[in-house]
Amino acid sequence: MPLSIETKCVHLEKQVQNEADEKPACNHYGSISFPIYQTATYAHPGVGKSTGFDYSRLQNPTREQLEKIVCQLEHGTDAFALSTGMAAITLLMEIFKPGDHLIVDSDLYGGTIRLFDNVSVKNGIEFTRANCSSDDIESLIKPNTKAIYIETPTNPMMNVTDIAAVAEITRRHNILLIVDNTFMSPYFQNPLDLGADIVVHSGTKFLAGHNDTLAGFIVVKNAELQEKLRFLIKTTGAGLAPFDSWLVLRGIKTLALRMEKAQSSALKIAQWLTTQPHVTSVIYPGLENHPGHKIMQKQSRGFGSMVTFRADTVEKALSVLEKVRLIKYAESLGGVETLITYPTTQTHADVPEELRLKNGITPETLRLSVGVENVDDLIADLQQALN
Repeated sequence: MPLSIETKCVHLEKQVQNEADEKPACNHYGSISFPIYQTATYAHPGVGKSTGFDYSRLQNPTREQLEKIVCQLEHGTDAFALSTGMAAITLLMEIFKPGDHLIVDSDLYGGTIRLFDNVSVKNGIEFTRANCSSDDIESLIKPNTKAIYIETPTNPMMNVTDIAAVAEITRRHNILLIVDNTFMSPYFQNPLDLGADIVVHSGTKFLAGHNDTLAGFIVVKNAELQEKLRFLIKTTGAGLAPFDSWLVLRGIKTLALRMEKAQSSALKIAQWLTTQPHVTSVIYPGLENHPGHKIMQKQSRGFGSMVTFRADTVEKALSVLEKVRLIKYAESLGGVETLITYPTTQTHADVPEELRLKNGITPETLRLSVGVENVDDLIADLQQALN
């Protein structure tokens, strides 16, 4: 009988572990929590023989276990665990060569934009920015176009792109579709099922879920990409360390509980924010007036827990950041603690001001990552900060 995703988050580790236990070298003594193999290298049983592991830059049992679980949650054929989300995207850019062209969403995480503009361009890759949720992106495809890169919902303006519709375009032109699925996690959305070729995650966020480690993931469903990326992760050396791999394994066990709780609170907070006199707009896909609401209903199993809103003045936005107490003014997202972020000087500080403003990231804009606290406590904190 197929397991639900809620059960998989808790028990998939044991299923994968049992598969591994068929190998004589992998006896974990019935451990419920997968062990941390804190080792750099491995002894060989003899000349020309191997336990299946030789050196932890190539692979480590704890990292391999995590990769198998993330791969299965995203319905891929292989997954790659890296030291950060940016390390994952950096590695991914290595599958392209000088002269290649990518169409990328204009409203991406600021670190991704910084990487593309300052490293990938230097390496000879060409980019065209577009609002992939509304622009005619097919008209932007050129003979040297190799991929379309999107986030959905985008960070921080929560634009929603129809993944299946873009996948139809990429198939027609024999190019790749890359989807950053960080905001939704595999609990709410599986882009590979909708036609994407590659999924990227900042595992630091919802997958790990406790603001206590950094991680990144690439998931693929194509054997050729799998082979390329397995060679590249071995060669470039940014694979996730054993202890951090274990922390993400631990986090995934509560992924379903955290996502459901945070989403429920996010909707209530978004609805409450729409009634506040010092808030001029609330952007949350779970609100029926969001332009991507119906697309999300079609391609996702939820709306997530990220809420973006604008204060009526810059002074009010800065005042909220100063006055919140329970909610922490901090970068990052997806953890059990609710965090509020100021994109202008934090996540998108290195994005050119002209592009920030074009995307709607004004100095009045605030981004909220809703955690698992009592929602009434969170609303009370926002109320005292706004008023």
